[in-house]
Amino acid sequence: MIKKILKGALPFLILLMPSWASAEKLTILHINDHHSHLEANGSMGLDLDGESTRTKSGGFPSVVTKIKELRSENPNSLTLHAGDATNGTLYFTLFEGEADAALMNYVCFDAFVVGNHEFNNGDQGLVTFLDYLKEGNCQTPVLGANVQPEGGVSPLAKSSAEDYIQPYTVVERNGEKVGIIGIVISKKTKMSSNPDDTTMFLDEVTTAQKYADELKAQGVDRVILLSHYGYDNDLALAQNTSGIDIIVGGDSHSLLGDLSDLGLKPSGSYPTMVSDASGNDVCVVTAWQYSQIVGELHAEFDGQGNITSCMGTPHMMLADSFKRKNADGERVEIEEGYRDAVYNVIKVNPSLSIVEPDADAQALMANYSSKIDEFSSEVIGTVSEDLCLERIPGQGKSKMCDPSKTAKNGSDISNIVAQAFRQMSNLSDIAIQNGGGTRVDVAAGNYTLGDAYTLLPFSNTIVELSMTGEEIKNVLEDALDYALDPDGSTGAYPYAAGLRWDVDSSQPKGNRISNLEFKGRSDSSWSALNMSQTYTVATNNYIAGGKDGYLTFGDISKEGRVVDTYLGYAQSFVDYVKNVGTINKLPISEYSTQSFK
Repeated sequence: MIKKILKGALPFLILLMPSWASAEKLTILHINDHHSHLEANGSMGLDLDGESTRTKSGGFPSVVTKIKELRSENPNSLTLHAGDATNGTLYFTLFEGEADAALMNYVCFDAFVVGNHEFNNGDQGLVTFLDYLKEGNCQTPVLGANVQPEGGVSPLAKSSAEDYIQPYTVVERNGEKVGIIGIVISKKTKMSSNPDDTTMFLDEVTTAQKYADELKAQGVDRVILLSHYGYDNDLALAQNTSGIDIIVGGDSHSLLGDLSDLGLKPSGSYPTMVSDASGNDVCVVTAWQYSQIVGELHAEFDGQGNITSCMGTPHMMLADSFKRKNADGERVEIEEGYRDAVYNVIKVNPSLSIVEPDADAQALMANYSSKIDEFSSEVIGTVSEDLCLERIPGQGKSKMCDPSKTAKNGSDISNIVAQAFRQMSNLSDIAIQNGGGTRVDVAAGNYTLGDAYTLLPFSNTIVELSMTGEEIKNVLEDALDYALDPDGSTGAYPYAAGLRWDVDSSQPKGNRISNLEFKGRSDSSWSALNMSQTYTVATNNYIAGGKDGYLTFGDISKEGRVVDTYLGYAQSFVDYVKNVGTINKLPISEYSTQSFK
């Protein structure tokens, strides 16, 4: 009876076949925020077969391998990079984007959107990197629809506004035109990076809508937003615009996917689906950070260019190395039986794969790594115990320490960096450092030149500002406000030497800092900071210019109450380590944040 009913209904069923039966398909491969992390992460901790296991993951040569593999399976795919390719390791410090560009040209991305950190060395620094990118055969379109360099002034726009950066590009896949719009987070780029003063950054949502409409008017019905705007911002943007089908994002370093069983903490599903202002589906993805994951997204469209289906996989690339602690607490390669169990876990998890780095890409990278090794191997001191990295106390930025260890006083190493700057700046009474300027945990053991430049990778100098106690308090309130603002940057959180305080984050700006105390170089005890007294404050030239929300610093610099010591901030820390010999954790009484709530 059932067979007869189905047979009779077959023509009707064919008419009602779901859209995927004849759907137009598009595959997108993507990465973001590799931040000059070209080498594999040798300290990735995963829960595998129920046990904590240390492995190596990622690295750009493995990214190349994985993208080649996925392209061979999906020959009409798009390959996208969602920004912040540069800044963060010695590969950028020494080569200014040349190494990153060389590896990116080995992939040949179909589009790249500039990230906020691409502007860390000003417009000219970005030009230097993009010129390296142009040297390859790929000629990757560089996007940034809301970036407006001043024509004839910025090196980005000597001849025209699109000398280096264009608002969008249109490509063809499977006989259909696909528009790709690029946007970068505007406020954060202007305030927390270092673009030229004349370069403007337009509103992200308005800009995205403008160019989505422009593409639709051209008959381009499949629109991708290549976004360096952050995962949460992308979700909000999707809901407040129309005509954008897919958002491939970066900036927030968000991990997506069903990965919690591995001991990781995803921010959402891969992909995340939301409805736009017109009620249509939007597919949102991002691919974590530091060359760790390649995203593989499969989207399907109906005849009108609307998303009918989105699915995919965030691919984490592992080396064939798995270590666990033995009875003596030493990490050693696991034995055969346990290894087979780990292999089985990897086999059944679509997000995990053992990947052999691409040999040609590895050889290319070796040209740069050999020079880094030569530079960075010099031992300059020792570290007595592990030092946690943190931005806002208890945030969980550290890869080495549980958030509970930083919940009250914040970062160990950032406080030490501030101490180093005060010591190396001979005239300073106080030193203030933004938390985001310090980049990694510091492990106990020998400390090398390369370690120092990895900790402090930016091209900053130490400057000295003359300011009153009241202005110092205003600086701290500025920094806290920007650090706690969802549209700001947690990297603004302040750390200091010769200064300590309590924080109540529930209070409004101006009332968050209390019990503000000062201790001079020769003082044996702390006392209340004198609001009317003038102090010399050492900091880096970046926040001294008002970046990262340090607005009062910027005002003082404009008034001319600033002197550049021309001491490189990374080299100053190197000199400090050489002087002290051993880096020790500070007494809690010397931490700038005494309590945080």
